[in-house]
Amino acid sequence: MLLTIDIGNTNTVLGVFEGETLVDSWRIKTDARDTADELALTYRGLLGDLDVTGLAACSTVPAALGEVRGMLARYYPEVPTVVVEPGVRTGVPLLYDNPRELGADRIVNSLAAFTLYGGPAVVVDFGTSTNFDVVSARGEFLGGALAPGIEVSIDALAARAARLLKVEVARPRSVIGKSTVEAMQSGILYGSAGQIDGLVRRIVAELGGSATVVATGGLAPLVIEESETIQRHEPNLTLIGLRLVFARNQPAQPAQPAPPAHPARPTHPTHPAEVAPPAQPAPGRAGMETG
Repeated sequence: MLLTIDIGNTNTVLGVFEGETLVDSWRIKTDARDTADELALTYRGLLGDLDVTGLAACSTVPAALGEVRGMLARYYPEVPTVVVEPGVRTGVPLLYDNPRELGADRIVNSLAAFTLYGGPAVVVDFGTSTNFDVVSARGEFLGGALAPGIEVSIDALAARAARLLKVEVARPRSVIGKSTVEAMQSGILYGSAGQIDGLVRRIVAELGGSATVVATGGLAPLVIEESETIQRHEPNLTLIGLRLVFARNQPAQPAQPAPPAHPARPTHPTHPAEVAPPAQPAPGRAGMETG
């Protein structure tokens, strides 16, 4: 089975594929202080008896990625591994001023969206930041937009305003909040939905007026119900993209040799018993012909 690992700033998502089917997935917190041994203990506890035959990973946290590399080298040394980074084949042309600035998750999401839905497409990824990734009709990564994520906005309000506390991200009774908590929830939820719709409409207009808009990320289910522009929801988009990248970077299978041709059966008998005796002339026939 293929183990896919998406290491984000806030959460890490693991998924196990059997062929093209996602068998199971888990979401755990990302802690850049975790060592390779601690990661192995956590991952193996989740995987149980599943047989891992391949690994694909991407990360937006360099320190965490270093420990993951150490874990893979020590605990999965014989397992084919692909870490999405510069030099890895993804099949996504990057029309970006400096491709090395791009987070690997944005490239992987673009590949998955184009493979599943075609192009042009806009991926809205609800993570620590809200990412808008734009894919052309030919599958090229065109760029996008980055905005503060929902949880980052809540943390900033709580940190900078003396009388505002962190609140649960939930739908309030109405847009017009009747308490400070409801007012914050309204501003966060409906403000995020309005921001998404506004940006998506501007992006789609630049693309010519048509694109498939795909949502992914942990907080997507809450916001997409209030959005007017999101058309598709694929919670495992990044994991699917990692599976696709892993497949692209496997060596081609050698062609199977053609089976040897069977020798042609002889058209004449070969066994002495099968050889017909020569025809004998009729008795007396030769004397009459020579007389």
